[in-house]
Amino acid sequence: MDGQATVFIDGEAGTTGLGIRQRLHALPVAVRSIDPERRKDADARREMMESADLVVLCLPDAASREAASMVAAMEAAGGPAPRLLDASTAFRVDPDWAYGFPEMGADQAAAIATARRVSNPGCYPTGAIALLRPLVRAGLLAPDFPVTINAVSGYSGGGRTMIEAHEREGGPAFELYGLGLDHKHVPEITRYAGLSRTPLFVPSVGHFPQGMIVSIPLHLDMLAAPATGADLRAVLADVYAGSDRVGVAEAGTTLDADALAGTDLMELRVHANDARRQAVLTARLDNLGKGASGAAIQNIALMLGLASPA
Repeated sequence: MDGQATVFIDGEAGTTGLGIRQRLHALPVAVRSIDPERRKDADARREMMESADLVVLCLPDAASREAASMVAAMEAAGGPAPRLLDASTAFRVDPDWAYGFPEMGADQAAAIATARRVSNPGCYPTGAIALLRPLVRAGLLAPDFPVTINAVSGYSGGGRTMIEAHEREGGPAFELYGLGLDHKHVPEITRYAGLSRTPLFVPSVGHFPQGMIVSIPLHLDMLAAPATGADLRAVLADVYAGSDRVGVAEAGTTLDADALAGTDLMELRVHANDARRQAVLTARLDNLGKGASGAAIQNIALMLGLASPA
């Protein structure tokens, strides 16, 4: 791209938007901001979009759909129109949007780089898909395997209201939620992990700001092919061998959820007891890093043809 690219964050006052804006200092781009008093003014937002090469949508789902429709209208009119990166759940399973998880497959980074529209992954799905997809594609885990996913995130994943409640009142030490078993991340996990049976997903939040662990228990004798814990680990290690952000680490007997807070890294592990024919897969990441703003910066760099910051 000739010259310095321009980026407009629609919804920069939210947790993800603030994180993206802060991280954008590491890229050679010009960041445009709207007058706070006009942030809900459709004409003002349209003007900002028309002046940008890339627009990052950090909005609720309905507002993201509205913004995407505005850009579609610009394209239809033949005028200037930006590329889009959406951080909501509105388009994550939309086939017209590239899924912004570059490590998901050999061609995914290239697909993101050329796409007009990219959906930034959810934090929980990033860990779950990273663990499950390679095993499904390797034929070790059947697509209809009854997958159970347990996960805990820092309270920053709940947005401003939850952050203020925890920091003001102390918040609960640990809280399960999503117990209606219809969490908005389930369709995303199901599709990109390659599952045909909807997984059972139980998220939780702990009284710590940032960090996350996604864990998936497996009975090894229920796998589609005979395998040990070492076999599972070898599959994961092979898939992510060239990644500078996703790595396969040695298993231990304990795991701290916030150890990667402040980074854009993700660590995958296979904790196995072959004698019992049991294993637990874990993904550890920062819910605001590789799980949100860090992933967005990685996708922005790909979309604009820039070197991604380490």
